[in-house]
Amino acid sequence: MADIKNYTINFGPQHPAAHGVLRLILELDGEVVQKADPHIGLLHRATEKLAETKPYNQTIGYMDRLDYVSMMCNEHAYVRAIENLADIAPPIRAQYIRTLFDEITRILNHLMWLGATALDIGAMSVFLYCFREREDLFDCYEAVSGARMHATYYRPGGVYRDLPDSMPQYKESRWHNKKEVKRKNSNREGSLLDFIWDFTERFPTHVDEYETLLTDNRIWKQRNVGIGVVSPERALQLGFTGPMLRGSGVEWDLRKKQPYAVYDKVEFDIPVGKTGDSYDRYLVRIEEMRESNKIVRQCIEWLRKNPGPVMVDNYKISPPPRRVMKDDMEALIHHFKLFTEGYCLPVGETYAAVEAPKGEFGIYLVSDGANKPYRLKCRAPGFAHLASLDEMTRGHMIADAVTILSSQDIVFGEVDR
Repeated sequence: MADIKNYTINFGPQHPAAHGVLRLILELDGEVVQKADPHIGLLHRATEKLAETKPYNQTIGYMDRLDYVSMMCNEHAYVRAIENLADIAPPIRAQYIRTLFDEITRILNHLMWLGATALDIGAMSVFLYCFREREDLFDCYEAVSGARMHATYYRPGGVYRDLPDSMPQYKESRWHNKKEVKRKNSNREGSLLDFIWDFTERFPTHVDEYETLLTDNRIWKQRNVGIGVVSPERALQLGFTGPMLRGSGVEWDLRKKQPYAVYDKVEFDIPVGKTGDSYDRYLVRIEEMRESNKIVRQCIEWLRKNPGPVMVDNYKISPPPRRVMKDDMEALIHHFKLFTEGYCLPVGETYAAVEAPKGEFGIYLVSDGANKPYRLKCRAPGFAHLASLDEMTRGHMIADAVTILSSQDIVFGEVDR
């Protein structure tokens, strides 16, 4: 009698749920996964090594490209590490702006996750709904930085510039008549803060729409409930952070436990799951979007009442205003040296972490006194989550492996780096 051997297949990198850059080698007994071996590195861009070859300021743009769905949160960890070593504190208005955009970024991330996960599992409409809301938030990114995704907006000592007083307007064209353009511009008449406030008024209703489509949907529950269960103890042992850890019932959030920016000045709750399955992780992220909406509203209310500087007044760290630079020789020298040579940080090492949408994103920075890092190491939440994929998928079907991978909210820019 012949031995029956397990069957080995490649899942990805061309599978849509594998993001185009993950190769999973699945060992199967029929349709049941016996072992999953993730092969990573197909998106390796040597970010950490590149950072060690150029001045500190020039690496901010690389941070956007790590977890390229949570752009400003990555920047936040990096500029906080620099601020720790340089011993500088950004103005309070800059801290509120950072908190505002961290939460906008969290909503952006969770919308992308929800749309892509729904698509992986077989629901098309949710994807289109999520991208409708993402479009408005990308307009906010573009308004402050000029870029829709890779903003490079946070700088050591504050943010690049204050929030604009006006929003770009739609114009009449052969495709859009005057009446349609007027309707599209109705929430763009005021400042950026007015535009975001209008978004926060509408957004909870949109989250209700997603929940109407999914939360009690029979197929959605069959595909998610009881799939990829991780106990709270095991989640901690595996190094889970963010919604993966909270979905398993552990109430851990750096915004509460180790507050940074102005998270100790705003009110919000930490959503926590009960069973640690894919469905709980979905519910946690849905609830996080509602909480982020609350934080955004609190930041807007404060920012409207409190004008002030958004950058430290230290020309060794931040560039002088252009009007000063064109009249004052000393300011011109500061400007020239800052953009050619950068600045040197004191000898030392630091670790700065933020509660990124996917979990704890940290930057370990070592300075030897030069104008560039001696060593830079990223602590990416997705790396620890992907390491657990083998354990989470064993005993599940191939289709469940897609659900589990999606529920981890993996982005390979930060995994491969």
